[in-house]
Amino acid sequence: MYLILSIFLASILGLVLLISGPWVGSILAFGIIAGCMFRGLYLLNDIHRRLLNDLPRADKAKVVYKDYLSEKEENSQR
Repeated sequence: MYLILSIFLASILGLVLLISGPWVGSILAFGIIAGCMFRGLYLLNDIHRRLLNDLPRADKAKVVYKDYLSEKEENSQR
């Protein structure tokens, strides 16, 4: 049902843009396309922030300990 409504509204919008003339239609079409792109970028940024908050953070002590062990292992092999 939502798809049919979207197709109907897009058809009406296309008809309005076609009737309104080249200048007004192109300005409206550009505004619609730019608005959709900005909204998409905003949603991608929001998704990115939410995913970063959900990721487990690495414990600094464990990272330093792993680095220490790898350096110790390299030194022992020399």
